[in-house]
Amino acid sequence: MSSKHIVIAPDSFKESMTAKQAADSILEGFRNVFSGDVTFDLIPMADGGEGTTQSLADALEGKMYEKVVTGPLGDYITASYAISGDHQTAIIEMAEASGLAYVPRDKRNPLRTTTYGTGELIQAALDHGIKKIILGIGGSATNDGGAGMIEALGGVFYSKQQETIGWGGGALRQLQHIDLTNLDPRLKHVEFVVACDVDNPLLGPRGASAIFGPQKGADEDTVKILDDALRHYHDILYQVTGKDVKDIPGAGAAGGLGAGLLACLNTELKRGIDIVLQETNFYERVKGANIVITGEGKIDGQTIYGKTPIGVSRAAKRASANVIALCGTLGEGYEKVYEHGIDAVFSISEGPEDLDTALQNGPDYLKALARNIATLLTF
Repeated sequence: MSSKHIVIAPDSFKESMTAKQAADSILEGFRNVFSGDVTFDLIPMADGGEGTTQSLADALEGKMYEKVVTGPLGDYITASYAISGDHQTAIIEMAEASGLAYVPRDKRNPLRTTTYGTGELIQAALDHGIKKIILGIGGSATNDGGAGMIEALGGVFYSKQQETIGWGGGALRQLQHIDLTNLDPRLKHVEFVVACDVDNPLLGPRGASAIFGPQKGADEDTVKILDDALRHYHDILYQVTGKDVKDIPGAGAAGGLGAGLLACLNTELKRGIDIVLQETNFYERVKGANIVITGEGKIDGQTIYGKTPIGVSRAAKRASANVIALCGTLGEGYEKVYEHGIDAVFSISEGPEDLDTALQNGPDYLKALARNIATLLTF
């Protein structure tokens, strides 16, 4: 058997394994078959959504931290963020501080919810002296255009009565002036790379309020109030910053947080998987690989739209490597992935069983599947 170099680059298997745990299980299965003539490179992956902080912390030899911040409803919660091993980069998921998971269904009201806690996480990261912040902005409970975040970073939002306005998308209707003079000066020296996998503008029928407002508790009348409030907010942002960002793809992401970031901070919006591939130096590390193993909890027809296995497979094909994807379950339309660089797909399921058992045994199942695949590769 000729020498092989294998890259193992899975996403998390949600509720079962982190990306690193999945990579470790795959490696253990392969090592049960392959001996010293095979080299491995483990690169935990993510696509910018849930689990990105942990995956990048693992991939960049970083450390996780916790911070008590203001939740979307104004109460205190404990949120996590990560700092890379070289202390240059912070990884933050805004959903950790301002996510929909913190708001019970009967309390969802984007007129009130705030991104203030996301700004507090950014402040905590700045205290580490970092030069770059990778910010994932999926899963928000908010529609405030990032106003809460900007306030936490030193901005002040005044009404006509020269009083500060309240939190939430509804409060933006009272806005008369934005004062950014006391914005944290460290922000001028920090690059923001924002994981944003939607291209919605800020306003209108494809905007933040119309498309994402209903899942956050907005009815038809509330959507109109929120859209008008964001329009007014953007007009004042433009007066203060000189940046017209309302039509930039992604400005409407996370209830308009994309717009607030673009207008007030040194920000670049990118697809989540592209950020992770770049930050992990994937394109260089995959050179010379014979085989790339990727995967995530479920592979189906939606996987081709920016999910980790497709991003990994496209990068791997640039290096002429074969790609095998492993998953917890296969869903309808999974065959589409064959048109995007994945050569074979395998599910770890060993037969009918309840979900809790499957999730609990995921690492063992994945290890067993990897061992079987490794055996095939020796033929």
